[in-house]
Formats: sequence, structure tokens, C-alpha cells
Amino acid sequence: MKPLTSEWVAKAEGDFIVAERLLRARKQPVYDAICFHAQQCAEKYLKAFLQENDRDVPKTHKLLDLLKLCLEIDPVLEFLNAACIHVA
Repeated sequence: MKPLTSEWVAKAEGDFIVAERLLRARKQPVYDAICFHAQQCAEKYLKAFLQENDRDVPKTHKLLDLLKLCLEIDPVLEFLNAACIHVA
């Protein structure tokens, strides 16, 4: 894995850990923060995929736009489309 890809993955995993901890909160989970970190996690994993495949990583937070670029590399990722639509 390329060094810049590793950075994106590490950041994505950090967001996942935060979302998971917030979700486990016994009293008053903060759902908007959970959703924010989950979206950030997905965004960073998509950007890691682009980085690893020597593509430009755009400055956007739109999962559908990022997924569209990823699908040009590997159409198998089409299964992620429905999940990205729900957060758009």
C-alpha cells in the first residue's frame, strides 16, 4: 500500500472508531455525530481507493461523486451505490 493511501486508511479507521464508540454510548447517543463520522469514514476509504489507483483525489465530500470515480476503476463497487444514495 502506498504511503498516502495508508494515511487515508488510518484517518478512515479513526472515524470508524469514533462512530462506533459514540454508537455504544449507553446514555443519549449523539446520532448526528455518529452519522457524520460514518460518512467521513466512507469518504476517506473511497479517497484511499482513488489514491491507491493513481487517480486524483478531489476535494469533495459527496460520496456519490467519489464512488463514480471509483467505479471507473472497478465496476464491482457498484454495490455501494445504494448506500451512498442514502447519505446524499
